[in-house]
Amino acid sequence: MTPAFDADVAIVGGGPVGLALAISLAQRNVSSIVLERHMMPLPIPRGQNLTQRTMEHFHAWGIEPALRAARTIPPDYGIGGMTAYGSLLGRYHYDWMRRELVRPFYYTDNERLPQYATETVLRRRLAEFPQAETRFGVTCTGIAQDADGVTVSTANTGGEALPAIRTRYAVGCDGARSLVRREAGLNQTLSDHDRLMVLLVFQSDRLNQLISRYPGKSFYCVLKPELEGYWNFFGRVDLEGRFFFHAPVPAGTQRDNHDFAPLLHAAVGEPFDFTLEHVGFWDLRFAVTERYRHGRLFIAGDAAHSHPPYGGYGINTGFEDAVNLAWKLAATLQGWAGPGLLDSYSLERQPVFASTAADFIEKSILTDRDFLAAFDPARDRAAFEAAWDQRSRGAVGEVHSFAPRYEASPIIAGGPGGATSAKGDHAVKARAGHHLTPLMLADGRNVFEALSPGFTLLALGQGLAHAPAFAAAASRLGMPLSIVAMPEAGAAQAYEADLVLVRPDQYVAWAGNGPAPAPESILARAIGAVPAA
Repeated sequence: MTPAFDADVAIVGGGPVGLALAISLAQRNVSSIVLERHMMPLPIPRGQNLTQRTMEHFHAWGIEPALRAARTIPPDYGIGGMTAYGSLLGRYHYDWMRRELVRPFYYTDNERLPQYATETVLRRRLAEFPQAETRFGVTCTGIAQDADGVTVSTANTGGEALPAIRTRYAVGCDGARSLVRREAGLNQTLSDHDRLMVLLVFQSDRLNQLISRYPGKSFYCVLKPELEGYWNFFGRVDLEGRFFFHAPVPAGTQRDNHDFAPLLHAAVGEPFDFTLEHVGFWDLRFAVTERYRHGRLFIAGDAAHSHPPYGGYGINTGFEDAVNLAWKLAATLQGWAGPGLLDSYSLERQPVFASTAADFIEKSILTDRDFLAAFDPARDRAAFEAAWDQRSRGAVGEVHSFAPRYEASPIIAGGPGGATSAKGDHAVKARAGHHLTPLMLADGRNVFEALSPGFTLLALGQGLAHAPAFAAAASRLGMPLSIVAMPEAGAAQAYEADLVLVRPDQYVAWAGNGPAPAPESILARAIGAVPAA
């Protein structure tokens, strides 16, 4: 007898990543049940920086305008950052994380707003889909899988047992202390920097006045020699004087045994009045799960990886996890995936996070530590200023080099020697394993407006003559493939290919010039139906 299922997928955790996954599945007509213990989003300003890539997802989810309307800082105000030395009001500073520099390589502009505002928009969008059910005030108390599916035990927040849920798959989006990860037996590698950090949320009209000298900035990193590479980090919540602040504090610090005023005043460089609204603590450490799947159980977001909130990588990485996994789960449930497709989720996303942690976040801590040890304006002002100027130019390069790629993925038909990493470069050329750079079509649309929810073959210039062979191969494989004709020669020249196979997550699965040697083999590999060469 076929077992009865309550939904296709159980999603444990209804924060931004879980909500994003449920929306992405619903758009593909995959049903889900989302379990979320909090009735309302927590009003703590975190996860604020949303990259251009993330905003491409919000566009695809149909809520880009709603998200931009929810921002707490007006759209005519910049969302850039600034790094300062010694104190916020000190002599030395430069622009930091200027993501607008890579804007030409993405379809959308980036955005900045508190995570609770983002969650509210996602909750409203998810409620529009009949395929998704969200159970607020419900927790997962246990999870077990068998050959046919997954059984999720549940309870309300008071601990009273509720009926179990039966689904085909389950995904843990349940944070750094993930029960799903633990029950699945997925091991983490921890890199502990042995730092207790405080998060302060406060209101200060005076600080709002003081930093008016830095127009167009929303967050501020302060480097201090005694912190040995760790930051004092301010961020605006709005333009009315509400801020958040991260900083290292001594072990054992609690709200009722520590005066935070000297810490804030030293970081700013001048005393100012403020009213505390929230005090929280977190451990500065990196955690990378070795793999993101065990059978029918998956993990995503902070359940799979966690790191200090340096550079705004966290929430964006979680959204990318959700988008990567959603189309692969849908393909499997709909019967057109090969046996290797679900494994590719971990093989693609885990190395990208490991690289993000090592090559960007942890590297920044170590680089700052070494700089602060080597250069001091009180000791040698000329040497310090020369090094500071060099750092300001390097900050631009870091934005360009964060370009996740899946070249070594078994479902990518690229050349030998490719790597799966967060470190790369941006280019218009269509490269297997890389994000597709948008171009304009002859009809005035952007190519991103023409991409389908399934696979898309861009037939550029002379490549249009070879598109029917791919269409026939896709029909034999039972996979969804749409053909987008771009007859103008300029597109083929820009992409340096006349055939570009684009995945449902806007990554290039294969690019080349027709006639392709084996269209069916290329497509089969892209859906995990053949082993890597």
